[in-house]
Amino acid sequence: MIQTPEPASGISAAEDAKFRSDVREWLAETLNGEFRELRGLGGPGREHEAFDERLEWDRHLAAAGWTCLGWPKEWGGRDATLRQQVIFHEEYAKADAPSRVSHLGEELLGPTVLAFGTEEQKKRFLPGIKNVTELWCQGYSEPGAGSDLAAVTTSAYLDGDEWSISGQKIWTSLAHLSDWCFVVARTEKGSTRHHGLSYLLVPMKQPGVEVRPIIQLTGTAEFNEVFFDNARTAADLVVGQPGDGWKVAMGTLTFERGISTVGQQIRYARELSDLEAVARKLGALENPVIADRFDKMLVGLRVLRAHVLRTLESGHDGATVDARTAAGSASVTKLLWANWHRELGELAMDVLGAPGLIADAPGDDLNAWQRLFLFSRADTIYGGSNEVQRNIISERVLGLPREARP
Repeated sequence: MIQTPEPASGISAAEDAKFRSDVREWLAETLNGEFRELRGLGGPGREHEAFDERLEWDRHLAAAGWTCLGWPKEWGGRDATLRQQVIFHEEYAKADAPSRVSHLGEELLGPTVLAFGTEEQKKRFLPGIKNVTELWCQGYSEPGAGSDLAAVTTSAYLDGDEWSISGQKIWTSLAHLSDWCFVVARTEKGSTRHHGLSYLLVPMKQPGVEVRPIIQLTGTAEFNEVFFDNARTAADLVVGQPGDGWKVAMGTLTFERGISTVGQQIRYARELSDLEAVARKLGALENPVIADRFDKMLVGLRVLRAHVLRTLESGHDGATVDARTAAGSASVTKLLWANWHRELGELAMDVLGAPGLIADAPGDDLNAWQRLFLFSRADTIYGGSNEVQRNIISERVLGLPREARP
């Protein structure tokens, strides 16, 4: 089994053990109190579950100093080492703590502002992310620019001391609950592809923004269409320089596939274990094909963990990681977990057999395995489709000829 990364220089194993103990004890105590009923709630396909209560949980985490661990102390973080951040995500998942509602702000936009933002932007936005008083969504994909982000057509131009933004974004997670959106828009008229894009911070609660829910196979609607019609944001709310939006957007995607995926793998391991218990009860493990698929799922999960930890360490051990390697590692990570989780949903349906076709939860709702099967179909699409991830690996990392494009 792959172990947690080695202790960082100057941090002893004893200190890391103490940190793990503190995290574990705090979670055990807190999740057995007023937040007991939130265990296991939320997550992809289930963001509607106890949202207000999970928001309060996130704010409770913030007040106790358990948000933004890797951020510098001057911006409210703990300057936690890579190892300590991995430890936290491991223990959080093991405790079956509720899915965070502030993930996009804390794990994506916050690190992006720290890396590319101005001092004024850091002062304005980092406290609200740290304390979970402002929620964020991500304005990347469009109807004609899904995984091909460089094809965006949402436009923005400076009108006095404000940007005017017009266009449409799609598959915008939690847009209906967000205060702000980080938007990739084309700010240089006549520009194409990666050129002329800017990374804008746009308030959601204004007349020029309309959010429409997209009903999914699961019957829930955590994804949305967002329409910008002369929406406004201040001229200085562009992260990086105008026209450098592609570089900033790619930085955000690197953060997206980082440390938090360690906790994701532990949740996946719990799902696999729970499904194995169901299979054993139903006698499905007597089928050698089903038993073999469970073994392969376990191996796949360990491969995913090994890859993620190796990738994380390569960026924190003093080694220089070039952009091609970073992009390739992130794409491999996405392929590994997305395919693994989709296959778990398929295995669940085969374990359940014909009864898996019947909605038998209260109110004729889907049960957990049916919801997993249906929602995990999207895993290989959102966040960059499998096809695009393979193109990135083949073209940018392996140097193979580019796929023919219109």
